[in-house]
Amino acid sequence: MSETPAVIDRLVAALGPAAVLTDPDVTSAYQRDMMPLAPHGSPLAVVLPASVEQVQEVVRACADAGVPIVPRGAGSGLSGAANAIDDCVVLVTTKLNEIVEIDQDNRLAVVQPGVVNLDLRNAVEKNGLFYPPDPASYDWCTIGGNLATNAGGLCCVKYGVTSDSVLGLEVVLADGSLLRTGRRTVKGVAGYDLTKLFVGSEGTLGVITSATLALKPIPQAPGTMVAAFPAASAAGVAVTRVVREGLVPSLMEIMDATSIAVVETYLKTELGAGKGAGALLLCQSDSGGEVARRELAALEQICTDAGADLVHTTFDAAEGGMLLKARRAVLMALEEHGDWMTDDVCVPRTKIVDLIGGCERIAAEVGLTVAVVGHAGDGNMHPTIVYDASSAEQVALAHKAFAAILALGLSLGGTITGEHGVGKIKQEWLARELGEVGMRVHREIKKALDPGNLFNPGSMFSV
Repeated sequence: MSETPAVIDRLVAALGPAAVLTDPDVTSAYQRDMMPLAPHGSPLAVVLPASVEQVQEVVRACADAGVPIVPRGAGSGLSGAANAIDDCVVLVTTKLNEIVEIDQDNRLAVVQPGVVNLDLRNAVEKNGLFYPPDPASYDWCTIGGNLATNAGGLCCVKYGVTSDSVLGLEVVLADGSLLRTGRRTVKGVAGYDLTKLFVGSEGTLGVITSATLALKPIPQAPGTMVAAFPAASAAGVAVTRVVREGLVPSLMEIMDATSIAVVETYLKTELGAGKGAGALLLCQSDSGGEVARRELAALEQICTDAGADLVHTTFDAAEGGMLLKARRAVLMALEEHGDWMTDDVCVPRTKIVDLIGGCERIAAEVGLTVAVVGHAGDGNMHPTIVYDASSAEQVALAHKAFAAILALGLSLGGTITGEHGVGKIKQEWLARELGEVGMRVHREIKKALDPGNLFNPGSMFSV
């Protein structure tokens, strides 16, 4: 590329040599996220701007040279959305890590994209406030990445996904200009909802440089209930009744038999499920006091009526934390059995059992382990495939299982992604789900905001 040296020189002039990485041994660490099967390329450079103005300079320099930009946070994504393409500039936002403002009276925070999710949660907690979205990687993923993929987490059943907590954004557009969307007020319907357009856009429309986030009053210490069922079908009956009866726990997670077994071995503890448990349902209520006790008692009764072999409720923080740790440890536990890749499909809550059963059949067909955990409260399931990455045959089988799970999710009236995004591994499936007209509208929006296809080309869909 004849313009490459000029682009690098211009980036160095704008950011300084320490913030422009070109050594392949260094830039290789920024080539991909946590999805091992998604394609990736080799970047021309990795840049780490430390201000909004520097982000604007990077965008303008790349636009003038026709060099694509791939925005990236911490790299914790699970769809390949932050994966580099050949000769791109990877724009890393982790140096933009300031919590600009915490407004206790209006219950909002203004943050830059490089702020770590857990750091924000800890900071607002000191003001008696709560930032709800809690992806599994909340202790190292960044707010920018959460915004780009519209991340969810364990608390979605009660508090919603990331977009439900976003009031406004600042975004650098393809011409380097700075767009401000949204507002700081509780209500506001002036114009198109541009904020929600950019949340979940996976860096294909611009670079988010700031977010105004809605906060909640800090919840009460949660009570925790665990119920073990002889079969996933019984757990599914319980989930359906919880929804039908209008209960809204702050957390409702499900683990299948494979997940239970690997976690008990990994943590060297028993979850109380007993031998041969088919499923585990984990619920919490953060309503506090008698309200929480009534909610958990109602959940206990539903699980008992649905055929649970064991139902146990605790208000002990340490015991509840241990149970939640078991749910969060599933991927780490599976890692001891081989390489893993996790899928992300969301189905109607009445179809969770069908999805789990279908995954068991897919696992038997391909001869690989598939463990299913997920957010039972909203139907967002994470079937995780265990395979040997050094075996071409097993990699091919993992791809086959991944595709079969997506097809299963769609056949059950679901969606190909509930919170991880489309990225560079589900483009074909996005087209299947949205259809021709839906894809045409996506491409027209992309062309209007990014006519040169500058931002993250090839992610989500091809123009």
